[in-house]
Amino acid sequence: MLAMPAVNYIKHLRENEDLSINEIARKTGHNWRTVKKYADGDLSEQEVVKKKRGIMYEKGYGEIVDCWLEEDMKLNRKDRRTNLAIFEQLKEEYEFEGSYRTV
Repeated sequence: MLAMPAVNYIKHLRENEDLSINEIARKTGHNWRTVKKYADGDLSEQEVVKKKRGIMYEKGYGEIVDCWLEEDMKLNRKDRRTNLAIFEQLKEEYEFEGSYRTV
């Protein structure tokens, strides 16, 4: 994977100076396959989204806790729920089967 300045330079050589793939490869010192990939390919920045996993998100508890934390952000710092309070509330209201450490 090349750094963005190198990719932009390769695209510039291909689009603005109309150089061939082999000429760009010689000029930049990169393999012609790499140059072709970046010169002719449409490279938009892709955002990598990691899927959350574990008991908190597989059974829906994660969304509940996220909602609680958003509500708590509006409160004063001293009035917010602690980790233990969140764990106890999950056990009481939703019969949470995980451990305190999971929360």
